[in-house]
Amino acid sequence: MKRVLVTGGAGFIGSHLCEKLVQDGQDVICLDNLFCGCKKNIFKLLSMPNFEFIRHDIVEPIKLEVDEIYNLACPASPVHYQFNPVKTVRTNVMGVLNMLDLANSVNSKILQASTSEVYGDPKVHPQKEEYWGYVNPIGLRSCYDEGKRVAETLIMDYYRQYNVKVKIVRIFNTYGPKIATNDGRVVSNFVNQALKGEDITIYGDGLQTRSFCYIDDLIDGLIKMMNTSNDFTGPVNLGNPAEITVLALAKMIINMTESKSKIIFKHLPQDDPKQRQPDISLAQSKLQWSPSFSLETGLAKTIDYFKNLTF
Repeated sequence: MKRVLVTGGAGFIGSHLCEKLVQDGQDVICLDNLFCGCKKNIFKLLSMPNFEFIRHDIVEPIKLEVDEIYNLACPASPVHYQFNPVKTVRTNVMGVLNMLDLANSVNSKILQASTSEVYGDPKVHPQKEEYWGYVNPIGLRSCYDEGKRVAETLIMDYYRQYNVKVKIVRIFNTYGPKIATNDGRVVSNFVNQALKGEDITIYGDGLQTRSFCYIDDLIDGLIKMMNTSNDFTGPVNLGNPAEITVLALAKMIINMTESKSKIIFKHLPQDDPKQRQPDISLAQSKLQWSPSFSLETGLAKTIDYFKNLTF
């Protein structure tokens, strides 16, 4: 049994990761300040003997004896990370520094949940890990985009300077049960609007593309990355390479929910990427990982989850 710390463990991805680690018999510490996370997400774990919850913000140091750290703590949707952009940067700098210092002090392995947003509005398609990105450093999204880029810098500096055992994964659009209904991301927005019979809001012309990974596939990739040898640091893309336009996604969700919703178009937000598709050849070769859930299968599970919340 390993003692594993999951920061942001009450969030969407974090709670699924905690469930899987507990199920696998690990001793799990879930740490979350509950800004985006929710105790409801981990409610059924609270009675488990190999799970404990600590309410804490990683911007403040903490001392724990752990073998592994999954650092997922950071608002991941524009609605949340733009609510307090300075705090978002603090989480990605001071928070990451605190987690790296913890890993260094107890000789634990640390996995940093980075993001496809480090590629910005990419000029290379699909996006490979060698691509350095095209990011606006002073835009509305830069608190998250540049914050995550700095976090990657810190991870690699601690690896080179202090020999900390580090891993970096770049997470592409992920969806599934427990995703927040009000997080402003495209799948949750569209499903929520469709089930309520509201207009489905598309920003821009809808021809921008995204690639959607079901949560179970992502969790499998995170754990496989943590379990690789120490000399493989990444970064490595984790996402589903099946690309779809936002407009096609909206139509698919309308059909699957049998909704009467109409599609309306609004102004595209600043620096919103036009294309997003991961090249996962590195994950395939190093992790023996590929997503197994089709978009239709994953959406059906997500829609069922939302139905139980809405009706």
